[in-house]
Order: sequence, then C-alpha cells, then structure tokens
Amino acid sequence: MIPGDARVVALTFDAGASADGVDPILATLAERKAPASFFLTGDFASAFPEVSRLIAASHPIGNHSQNHPDLTKLSDAEVRTELRDAQASIKRATGVDPRPYFRFPFGAVDARTIGIVNAECYVPFRWTVDSLGWKGTSGGMSADKVFQRVVDALRPGAIVLMHVGANPDDGTTLDADALGRMIDEVRARGYTLVTLERVLPAVP
Repeated sequence: MIPGDARVVALTFDAGASADGVDPILATLAERKAPASFFLTGDFASAFPEVSRLIAASHPIGNHSQNHPDLTKLSDAEVRTELRDAQASIKRATGVDPRPYFRFPFGAVDARTIGIVNAECYVPFRWTVDSLGWKGTSGGMSADKVFQRVVDALRPGAIVLMHVGANPDDGTTLDADALGRMIDEVRARGYTLVTLERVLPAVP
C-alpha cells in the first residue's frame, strides 16, 4: 500500500509469461496519459526484448526474479542468483536497471527473503487488490468482473496487480480489456494515478 491518506492509486503489471496484452495495455495507458509500473522476469525480458524496451521507454520497471520461482523455497545463494540474473537480463534487454523495484513471485515472502532482497538494493512491492484477470474466462473471470473487483477495492494508496500476458488455456487478456474503463472509473471517483516512484521520492 502507498503510505499516507492521499487519494492515489498505482496500477502495476507483472510480465512473466506471454506478451499478448502488452500492445493494448501500452496503447490504453498512452491514450489516457495514465502512469503505471511494470515488473518483468528475466525470462520475459530475454524472450521479448523489443516489447520490454517499449515498456521501459515509458514506464518504471522492476525485477520479478529470473524465472518466477517461490523464493522462500530457495537457498540464500539461489535467491541472490535469481535477483542478479534477472537484473542482468532486464538491463540487457532494456538498458534500464530495475532497481530498486521488486515483486516476489506469487507474493511468497518471508523475513529471510525480504532481507536478501533489501541487501541487493531492492524494495519489494506487494498489492492491495489482484484483478484476477490472469484466471481468464476459463477460470470464471470476465473483463466486467476484473473491472468490478478493482473498483470495489479502491481506497487511498491502493496498489492494483494486473498481468500483461494471456491466459494459457483460453488466450484471453482480461486485464488489457478492462483497463480503459478501469482508468476512467478510478479517476471519476476522485483518485489520481501514480507510479511506484511516489513511494520512493529519493532513490539513491
């Protein structure tokens, strides 16, 4: 959650599997002049370097590990390898260092892994609402349900989790489909969209 009581909301997107939703997401954000933050795995950056560069050209990007394991089940050395390999992959693809932004795969976290992430000069970001768009229509979701789930959870400092990829079973990109309407409603309710830079006004 973004600290303070200001009526601000951060839209965030994880990128780890496919890039099917990237073009419509970036187009919607640009059309509405809406800021957002993206977390890329190293595997995604390596598989989709041009797309990753497009994302990094207009939005802050962060590290989402190299290949999206549950870091709490890895050794200290393995966690550091995940972080450093992802950083190298992302920087190679985009020219941008993803530090200090990090998101734990699956949201799986404990005190040990937070300590390692912090020691590698990252600040981990969770979320206050998961749109569940990643479940797709095969998982009982729809663009309308994604929209409603997010707007029902709006509150000052909210961080929204969405994904850029398509559901692997049905090919839907529900987060991309719901995004324009979501942005309009967030603003209609008196909230200002911000990036996660709002939380880190003075990054060393």
